[in-house]
Amino acid sequence: MSMRQFLNSEMLDPDTTRSMGVAFEMACVALRLAGRGDIAKAMVAEKIIELAKAGERDANTLCEHSLKELGADA
Repeated sequence: MSMRQFLNSEMLDPDTTRSMGVAFEMACVALRLAGRGDIAKAMVAEKIIELAKAGERDANTLCEHSLKELGADA
């Protein structure tokens, strides 16, 4: 599952979109969401999008902060 499906009509630059995708994949692996439903992945994506809109662009930071905000240990 790709991060793109959660972006809806969000218009972000390619580098930001790429960082968000990497962060999303990293967070899904950390949370062991492979084969899980879309709801959990949507929650991860929403946090990453929120952080990126606030200006964060680093994939590692996006991943770590999204996990922290979701109450998971990074």
